[in-house]
Amino acid sequence: MSLFFSRLCVGVRRSSVSLLLSNGFSTSLRQTSPCMVIGARPCLPLETFYHHRLGTLSIGIVNPENFCITRLPKKVSVDLVHNHLNDTVVTIGASHGWVASLKNDGILRLHDDLNPYALYEDPICIPLPPLVTLPHCQTKIITNVSMSSSSPENDEDCVVAVKFLGPQLSFCRPAGKSNKPEWTDIKIENPCFSSSRVMFSKKDNMFRIPGSGLIGSWDPCNPCDDPKLQILRFENLPPKLPTNIREMMESCFTSEHLVESASTGEIFLVKQYRKAAGIVRGGVTIMKTEFLMVFKLDEEGNAVYTEDMGDLTMFLSKSEPFCIPSTSFPGFRPNRVYILDFEETAGVDLVDGFPFFASTDKNDAPYYIPPQNIVF
Repeated sequence: MSLFFSRLCVGVRRSSVSLLLSNGFSTSLRQTSPCMVIGARPCLPLETFYHHRLGTLSIGIVNPENFCITRLPKKVSVDLVHNHLNDTVVTIGASHGWVASLKNDGILRLHDDLNPYALYEDPICIPLPPLVTLPHCQTKIITNVSMSSSSPENDEDCVVAVKFLGPQLSFCRPAGKSNKPEWTDIKIENPCFSSSRVMFSKKDNMFRIPGSGLIGSWDPCNPCDDPKLQILRFENLPPKLPTNIREMMESCFTSEHLVESASTGEIFLVKQYRKAAGIVRGGVTIMKTEFLMVFKLDEEGNAVYTEDMGDLTMFLSKSEPFCIPSTSFPGFRPNRVYILDFEETAGVDLVDGFPFFASTDKNDAPYYIPPQNIVF
C-alpha cells in the first residue's frame, strides 16, 4: 500500500472524513465518491488572508441525486484555486488528486493541497526542475499533465508527463534514483498531436496521446522521439445521421480524450464536439459541448462506436479523465459522461449523445478528483 493512501486517514481530521463519506462513497470498494473543487473562502482575520493568502477549502461531493458542498477546515493557497487573484501562479492541470502549477519562474510544481483526503497540516509541494524549451517549441501553454502513479513524492517509478501546446512532450521522475531529477524532452514530429492531451494507461504501462485517427505511445522508462504509432479503424458507426446533426457536428470544434477504466481495464476514445457560446473576460471564448461520441478500443486498433460502456460512468475535466463503476457509488447511472471546464458543467447520456443538463457558470478550478482509497 502506498504512503499516499495511508495518509488519507492519518492526516485528515476524523470528523471531516466522516462528513465527506456521509455524502457519498463506494458501497463495495471502500473508496470516496468523486468530488470537485468549489473554491477557497479567505481565512479570518483578513490581515492573515492578505499576508499568507490562505483560504478554507470547499469541496463538492459529486452525487447526481444529492450534490453536497462541504466546507472543510483544511487551509489551502487561494492562488491554486482562484488563478485570477494572482497572475504569477497558474494551475495548469491535475492527475490522481494532485494539481500542477506553473509560476513565472518557469518551474512546474505538484501540490496535494486541493485533495480533501490528503494531509491537512503538512501539504506537499514538489518543485520539478526548470522547464527546458526545445527549438521551435514553447513551454508557456500547457495542454495537460499526467502521472503514472499517485505517489510522486516517494515512488521511484512515478513519471510525470507534461504535454505542451505544439510538438513538445516532457517527462520527469520526481522521486527517481538520481539525486537531481531531470526532464527528458522530446519533439513530436507528427502535427496531429499538437493540441492533444496525454494520458497514462496502467493496462499498457504507456503514456498515450490521440490524434486524428492515430494513437502515439511512449514508454515511461525510455521515452523517445519515435513513438509507437497505432492506426485506428473506426467500426460500428451509427446509421446515417440526420442532416441537422451532421451539419452541427461539422461546424463544431472537435477534441479527443483517451479514458481508461481502472476497474475493467477498458480504454475508450471520446470525441467531444463543442461550439462557441460567448466571450468572457480577456477575450476567452466559452465553449459548450453539443455532442459526444464514444469508441471502445482494442489491442488491434479497432475503435468500435458504442452507446453502452457497461457499468461505467465517465468524468472529463481539466484533470486526467477517469471512470467509476456506477453501481458501486450511490446515485450514479451507467453510460453517462460528466464534463467540467472553466466555463462549463454538463452531463451527457450516451444513448443519444446530447447533454441532459448544461451550465456555463464559472468554475475556478475545474478538476474532478477521482475516488480515493479509504484506510481506517
